[in-house]
Amino acid sequence: MRGEVDPQSSMFHYFSVESRIPADHPLRPVKKLADSALSAISAELDGLYAKGGRPSIPPERLLKAQLLIAFYSVRSDRQFCEQLDYNLLFRWFLDLDLESGGLDQSNFSRLRERLVETDIARRFFDEVVRLARKDKLLSSDHFTVDGTLIDAWASFKSFKRKDDNEPPKPGDGTGMVDFKGEKRSNATHQSTTDPDAKLMRKGNGQPAKLSYGGHALMENRSGLCVDLLITDATMAEHKAARQLLTRARRRRIHPKTLGADKGYHVKDFVQHLREHKIKPHIARIEGRKTPGLDGRTTCTEGYKVSQRKRKRVEEIFGWLKTVGGMRKTRFIGEARTQIAAYLSAAAYNLLRIAKLQDVGNAA
Repeated sequence: MRGEVDPQSSMFHYFSVESRIPADHPLRPVKKLADSALSAISAELDGLYAKGGRPSIPPERLLKAQLLIAFYSVRSDRQFCEQLDYNLLFRWFLDLDLESGGLDQSNFSRLRERLVETDIARRFFDEVVRLARKDKLLSSDHFTVDGTLIDAWASFKSFKRKDDNEPPKPGDGTGMVDFKGEKRSNATHQSTTDPDAKLMRKGNGQPAKLSYGGHALMENRSGLCVDLLITDATMAEHKAARQLLTRARRRRIHPKTLGADKGYHVKDFVQHLREHKIKPHIARIEGRKTPGLDGRTTCTEGYKVSQRKRKRVEEIFGWLKTVGGMRKTRFIGEARTQIAAYLSAAAYNLLRIAKLQDVGNAA
């Protein structure tokens, strides 16, 4: 025989979780960065539970757990709590030893209710961006803005008339009714599951879905997500871009150029950029004449570079949707979706910063 199986395991084990994590594991620098960002907002985290006292589960641990959910594409809080019982890497990242109890799904629900009432998720995201600026990985010169659609946690079954005067129609027994010949729009219909979600389509020939609008501001040199905004899906992209630029100025970020696709070729938006001394490196729509966006701008080398670099913003959306769990939001309402977007974008930036630091140290 090749050997024997000993069914009796040892009674005592003497090892630390730290010793089981490889020294070159990619999450080691990420954990250090996340702890640094959380320590910067420790006062705000203490204020979360000012009335009821600090809970047994530190909010820092729950926020770091949300990062792990984004890193490893865990589909729900409940599944993460199950994996935490046997995943040593997760326990190490959350500073839990082998004898410590795990987490419960209700811990995340209570934290999320408090995050909706505060701006701590945004503060944590801003601190991650500040770490990049501290390490000189972020400049204030060239930026890109773009938008996408995020599927809402609602179906067509919930999209009904606002006046509740919908005539009875034959259905299939699953809640779906025959709406052939009926015009359904956001003006007359609303989702009963998620009233904030709006019916939108990405383009001609694409199916219409209940969605939210996601808008990102990216720094061109490093590819970091500087800001992320969740809006009503019916809001125009250039209006959301104005909000992103306004918040960037409050954070002392003053772009010199802004790249964008043809959806931002709007006269008012171009004029807005010129008023704030931002060069509009926006893709032009043929035949549309806009002051400030003519041949004198588009013939420059900087414009051509911005048009090449702006496509990197799709890497942010691609990661958030395929890895970070933002292809279809798991939460009801715009506020909760915004919190999830901030935490997923912070996870993306932490991975990106750790990689850029590693490249810089190697050089």
